[in-house]
Amino acid sequence: MDSKKITRSRAAVALSIATAAVLTGCGAGSSAPAATDDGQPIEVWARAGTDAATTYAALFKDFTAKTGVQVNFQGVPDLDQQLQTRAASKKLPDIVINDSAALGNYTAQGYLKTLDKSSVEGNDKIADSLWDEAKGLDGATYGVPFSRQTMITMIRKDWREKLGLPVPKTQEDLAALAEAFATQDPDGNGQADTYGMTVPGSTERGYLGWWASSYIWQDGGSYLKDEGDGKYSATASSAEAQKGVTWVKQQFCTAGNVQPGALTAATSVASPFFQTGKTGIILTGPYNFSSFDTALGKDTYEVIEAPKGSVDNTVLAEGENIYVTASNGKPEQTKQVINYLVSTDGQKAGMTAGKQPIVRVPVNADVDAAAVYNDPRWGVVQDALKNSSKAFPSAINFVPVKQAVAESLNKIVSDCGSDNIASGLKDLDTAINDELTKQNAKS
Repeated sequence: MDSKKITRSRAAVALSIATAAVLTGCGAGSSAPAATDDGQPIEVWARAGTDAATTYAALFKDFTAKTGVQVNFQGVPDLDQQLQTRAASKKLPDIVINDSAALGNYTAQGYLKTLDKSSVEGNDKIADSLWDEAKGLDGATYGVPFSRQTMITMIRKDWREKLGLPVPKTQEDLAALAEAFATQDPDGNGQADTYGMTVPGSTERGYLGWWASSYIWQDGGSYLKDEGDGKYSATASSAEAQKGVTWVKQQFCTAGNVQPGALTAATSVASPFFQTGKTGIILTGPYNFSSFDTALGKDTYEVIEAPKGSVDNTVLAEGENIYVTASNGKPEQTKQVINYLVSTDGQKAGMTAGKQPIVRVPVNADVDAAAVYNDPRWGVVQDALKNSSKAFPSAINFVPVKQAVAESLNKIVSDCGSDNIASGLKDLDTAINDELTKQNAKS
């Protein structure tokens, strides 16, 4: 490791230690003074762009009308960076709504208070599996599930039907469809300008590891294994994972099966290939329905159950949690906010109150996504979440693991002439185990 990287690493560790030291409620044994109510409206932050922020604003307007509790809401696109700034000043916002996968990082930095699940009204309406995803390495609960979603497969239905091909049921079917879209002029313009799959193959933010996970799981593989008691072990070099990565590599190494420049494309660069009619297949989240409906037409593409690998059709599940920060001194207002957000009214408001849903699939079992949206495509999403989804571990800081995966996979798939899958995944196991050791989470 060069000196600059060592310096950055030491600085990050120092920040984490400093943050844990200055914030209150950081877990058992904290000697920091209790947080107190500053008399101001409860401050809520969420990672949200303009459209999502308008939905949050409408939701909290309804909440205040019902309860009289004033909310100072801010949509913060660069949320984690701004949280570090506020942590340095010893005053975080009272509540943060962010990815469930952020839990491990936030607990490691001392950002959060533990929560009592039984204190949340309607906690029994939220699946136990979602509550499990809100636990830290110590087994304590640090978040309340708010919204979930799964990756789903979208296909250009008009292209598929023009070529007379069936809806893909297996990974092999999906690969054959991708090849057909690349070679059989599905848009009928007489030009060789269409491709199979939209793939974010960049190492940026671990995108390739994020995208590939579903296909690897479908062959029975995984990046790591939960050994229990807050401990994990790397499993990226297993025979099952190698099979999944072999399929992924074949897509990159079959001309036209992925869009040009896939190896350096983040989602913001990759997704427009589908949206502008250059690719015919995309694995993505339901948050793209609106933009794709506008650009392509709702009837132009179809949303299908994920094609199966050799084992099953597992897809990546993601979502957001409600986190109570260590400097929160407003317990009564906080309880009212949380109870509203997971209530039937709050969940529906998060789905319909603005331009962009902030609740994709509701966590409250009394709310049906397909019915609220009046759109059967959400039924596909909801069924996948219930029956065939898997989330990344949230108790650990999974960000550096995902980054290591993306870098390893990018190296493997970029060298089509090399038999490098077994050796590359063995190196990845080493990198994952090293990271788990740093986090005191290695079995």
